[in-house]
Amino acid sequence: MSKNYRPNVAAILQKPTGEILICQRADYPECWQFPQGGIDEGESALQALHRELEEETGLKPSHYEIVTSQAGYRYEFPDDNPLKKGFAGQEQTYFLCRFLGQDSDIDLNTHNVEFTNFRWITAADFQSEWLPDFKRQVVLQALNDLLKPGA
Repeated sequence: MSKNYRPNVAAILQKPTGEILICQRADYPECWQFPQGGIDEGESALQALHRELEEETGLKPSHYEIVTSQAGYRYEFPDDNPLKKGFAGQEQTYFLCRFLGQDSDIDLNTHNVEFTNFRWITAADFQSEWLPDFKRQVVLQALNDLLKPGA
């Protein structure tokens, strides 16, 4: 029996200086992550990326450009995860986006506040401990894949 994975997108926003955006979760303040979210019925991954970035950070497509993307990153939910709802886990498409805006363009006080803070860090400074155990391997693999030289 094949498992059902919830389709999802995630954005690695990168400044021209190389720093990447991470955001502090409102519901789990010890967790920092990339903007991300589910792909709605009838929506493409690109449409979901634009919607999620605007919903979570206030950023519009004019604030970034897509450099590359890679799909197929899967992780499984623990049994007690509220997102489970008939899904074994999530299958993510990661987008590497060049940030074209200013920090003042980022607005975390959106209609459904998911993040309370943001900061720019180097990829080397990303701490896997900021993530739930079940996501760590996938996020680190995506970072490695999308930020490797020549990617």
